[in-house]
Amino acid sequence: MAPERSSSGLTASRDPGLARPLAERAGWSDVDLRAVDTVRVLAADAVQKKGNGHPGTAMSLAPLAYLLFQQVMRHDPADDQWLGRDRFVLSCGHTSLTLYIQLYLAGYGLEMEDLKALRTWGSATPGHPEYRHTRGVEITTGPLGQGMGASVGMAMAARRERGLLDPDAAPGTSPFDHHVYVLASDGDMMEGVASEAASLAGHQQLGNLITFYDSNQISIEDDTDISFSEDVPARFAAYGWHVQTVDWTRTGDYVEDVDALLAAIEAAKAERSRPSLIMLRTIIGWPAPTKRNTGKAHGSALGDDEVAGTKRLLGFDPEVYFPMEDEVLAHTRAVGERGREARKRWERTYEDWRTAAPERAALLDRLREQELPDGWADALPDFPADPKGMATRKASGKVLTALAPVLPELWGGSADLAGSNNTTMDGEPSFIPADRQTAEFSGGPYGRTLHFGIREHAMGAVLNGIALQSLTRPYGGTFLTFSDYMRPAVRLGALMKLPATYVWTHDSIGLGEDGPTHQPVEHLAALRAIPGLDVVRPGDANETTVCWRTILEHTDRPAGLVLTRQNLPVLDRADGVHASAGGAARGAYVLVEAAGTAPDVILVATGSEVQIALDARKLLVDEGLAVRVVSMPCREWFAEQPLSYQDEVLPPDVRARVSVEAAVGQGWREVVGDAGRIVSLEHYGASADYQRLYDEFGITAEAVAAAARAAIRDAVEPPRPGGRRTESS
Repeated sequence: MAPERSSSGLTASRDPGLARPLAERAGWSDVDLRAVDTVRVLAADAVQKKGNGHPGTAMSLAPLAYLLFQQVMRHDPADDQWLGRDRFVLSCGHTSLTLYIQLYLAGYGLEMEDLKALRTWGSATPGHPEYRHTRGVEITTGPLGQGMGASVGMAMAARRERGLLDPDAAPGTSPFDHHVYVLASDGDMMEGVASEAASLAGHQQLGNLITFYDSNQISIEDDTDISFSEDVPARFAAYGWHVQTVDWTRTGDYVEDVDALLAAIEAAKAERSRPSLIMLRTIIGWPAPTKRNTGKAHGSALGDDEVAGTKRLLGFDPEVYFPMEDEVLAHTRAVGERGREARKRWERTYEDWRTAAPERAALLDRLREQELPDGWADALPDFPADPKGMATRKASGKVLTALAPVLPELWGGSADLAGSNNTTMDGEPSFIPADRQTAEFSGGPYGRTLHFGIREHAMGAVLNGIALQSLTRPYGGTFLTFSDYMRPAVRLGALMKLPATYVWTHDSIGLGEDGPTHQPVEHLAALRAIPGLDVVRPGDANETTVCWRTILEHTDRPAGLVLTRQNLPVLDRADGVHASAGGAARGAYVLVEAAGTAPDVILVATGSEVQIALDARKLLVDEGLAVRVVSMPCREWFAEQPLSYQDEVLPPDVRARVSVEAAVGQGWREVVGDAGRIVSLEHYGASADYQRLYDEFGITAEAVAAAARAAIRDAVEPPRPGGRRTESS
């Protein structure tokens, strides 16, 4: 489709009171300047047409965005999945027009009608950039700081991938070398997740990460002096970053020194041992005549008069909306040819690599297809029956160690809890600069074991970035109660459908003596409320194996693997009583059946409470009742099964049901139905050994049996919507 544009042609000249950008070294012509000014006008028009949005930053950052997409970044608009491309992360996602207009100018598929449809139903230009929705958008951003956190993961993943595929190449010569460019705002710098991630990036010496900090000192509440006064460059220097400042206000006038910015970028690219921060001092909304440098330019339409005044200053006809001269668009679309030539040069290097390293090339092909190797599941451990049992966190650690040789793409670690989370694959080196190894953890820059430090929120964002880089499968661990610190990143991972795995251990009051601050209660229900997140709580060691296998077979969603601190019996799957653990892959399965008859009651349990349900069954069977026990490690997987299977596991005509889970009962009514009972924990825990806590709080076989008897009684009564409202429900 031919690009839409106005036929207005060039209008009056730019106001002589506006200083021309200094771009001699950058080689900018009058057409480049006109293109940058067109960006400003399009941003103002798009927001004005919609009536809401964020015009100011897109206007003032037009020179930076144009420089990046037209001259600096290695990219090809014809192939937005080119393996050798640089990545661009718009951490301040509210200024989505900063990205959309460059994608339009460069020829990624956006056209003028898309800009006109900003923030409207079904458009390719939603209010914040969305991954998989718009070509050229590498990541969903909006919640400030998340893009910065994910960019650290992208940079780490690029180094890990280089280590897997081309570890011996000289710096800058591998087809897998590329840069991650990030655009961040004052708001990003205020968010704690950005600080956590920046600290980790400096420690990891990520020389392939370049962040631009747009310091315009304006937020929604106007001047940031009201809440933010720190020396950001000094902070990043203390983190170990390479820091530069380009100040377009330094002379007292506002001069967009593009050459100084370009020099800073070149210096950042030359710095291979540290991430780089370039603080760019701008005036938001430039050059709007009255609203520049105000909060009104940040997050609202400028108004018809202000947009018209801006156009006059820049030499555009104020009566022409969404202007685009043929010469400008032809000039900017020429970046497509430059991108194709860059890709062709890269492909020669890439083909040389494939010829020299056929086994690694085969690995790359598999990783790009997100395929698991043939026979990989044969490496998974099968745990022998053991009544003394094993904690599922320990079983998970054994699964990871067993998978290490067959799944090189699988890597991860924990937020300073490796020994507790069992997230360290035995014998695998740490991912760490060589000069930062410790007596406990040795490794190198291409290692496999990640050490996030006590940075749970950054860990979640970093995992997103690694998954976005797309070749490897990351996991990260902490205690389940601290999933709260990760939640914004987990939500974004689910929104983007990223295959990251969160290993959340110490999953209940079963962690015992650490007490209520560390004992999760509401967390399972809260996490299950996140659409697109699989919450997986296996009931024994062999279910843990099956759950890991199933998680790795999914490539379109994140999963939280919820594991115990305390030992759980490893069930005897060959005794003719307990079903195979393979049923866990379907989210729920009949673990023990009522012998030869329809069940009088169904007991449904997850995790450590499966054994409690089994013990309750024995009590009820002794009373002559037929009891079915269902293990339900993942409600999301179960909901994906055919309705016929769901009805097979939970027959609709069996209304007597009991759920048992050491957490709040929210959400279980839909499983147990109106006559069912919910054995749960509706308050915080306490500090004591876990057996005492289960007894004191009534999460016992006796309590489950009592609930079953009550459910059987109620099942003969007429249906009662919402269930019986008794103390035991």
